Amino acid sequence: MALQIINDQGIFKIKGKISTKNAKSLQSHLEQLLATTDTIILCLDQVKKIDTYGVHVLTHLYKEAMNNNTIFHIIGRENKIIKNAFGKVNYILRSDFV
Repeated sequence: MALQIINDQGIFKIKGKISTKNAKSLQSHLEQLLATTDTIILCLDQVKKIDTYGVHVLTHLYKEAMNNNTIFHIIGRENKIIKNAFGKVNYILRSDFV
């Protein structure tokens, strides 16, 4: 399954697999959003797989957003694949609050 980003009323739902193959394009897309908005909410509930590079990209974007005082929420704590992949940095994951 190809990676999909769906804007659902301001919540960017990610579907599919986040891997080394597509993480750079995801990063590019989210960096453009960071430059043009003050709030980003990513929902990873429907991510089927994520590799370490995907975790690195999302962690980097999270830190970049914090440095720029941008609100950046990553929803996905309920997804065991996501929670396990983030390991020690799973503090950046939020529970589904929407």
